[in-house]
Amino acid sequence: MTMLETSCHRKGRAVREIHARDITATVARLAVAAAYQLGEDVLRALREAKERETSPLGREILQVILDNAEIAARGEFPLCQDTGFAVVFVELGQEVHIVGGDLNEAIAEGVRQGYREGYLRKSIVAHPFSARLNTGDNTPPVIHTTVVSGKQVKLLVAAKGGGSENMSYFRVLPPAAGRQGVVDFVVECVDRSGANPCPPLIVGVGIGGTMEKTALLAKQALFRPVGQPHPDPEVAALEADILERVNRLGIGPQGLGGRTTALAVHAETFPAHIASLPVAVNLQCHSARHKEAVL
Repeated sequence: MTMLETSCHRKGRAVREIHARDITATVARLAVAAAYQLGEDVLRALREAKERETSPLGREILQVILDNAEIAARGEFPLCQDTGFAVVFVELGQEVHIVGGDLNEAIAEGVRQGYREGYLRKSIVAHPFSARLNTGDNTPPVIHTTVVSGKQVKLLVAAKGGGSENMSYFRVLPPAAGRQGVVDFVVECVDRSGANPCPPLIVGVGIGGTMEKTALLAKQALFRPVGQPHPDPEVAALEADILERVNRLGIGPQGLGGRTTALAVHAETFPAHIASLPVAVNLQCHSARHKEAVL
């Protein structure tokens, strides 16, 4: 037993060891599951949208999307040919010790194995502004790690397609723009994007922080269960107002018209500098693919 472990045991807080191979196996499993199985929250939102949709073509498209999800889950096929950039969020308990390897490499190996064993398209290129050579295994993933209390590791694996990720926006508004400025900017972004991000969308919005924090908030917002309002009533009301405005744009399912441009708007906030009001928008197509597990 090491000195660190002895100290922790004396305080009744033994360090828990998790082997890197278990991280790898879990990430590989989640990567494949995310590609094949659309979450029940997304399926429910699509069914409800179909009932509300007034456009006959819009209803037909929503039914095709639902049929596609059923076929993918039943036959173990990817929901979309673009199986995405692997984005992994890690909540690492501070009383956990990863043994047998490096955490980031264990995650990368999980992506490598999952995309190979699941027959998922490899979409990542190195030297992005020059040679653009495919890395061949969909690595490296983007990894965001947060240290939290406890003895567990929570892993969330998301596949972020290029079409929706390309429709990402960031702007620092003047503080005087206020709430209305935020609403107008988000609606402008969705309107400008049109059919490109494959609506119906989940609209992720980050407000506050710094440039990188704001963008991360917008990404994190996408992983809340679809349609679940923010726990802060003020933010929840903002989400509802933006959703109502977005669905009046008439873009509709797959951009062919209708009232279902977005299934939900999810916003996350963080304190801002007195001189700025940063806002980021990260759009997610209807194929909102992410799975999570706790070790």
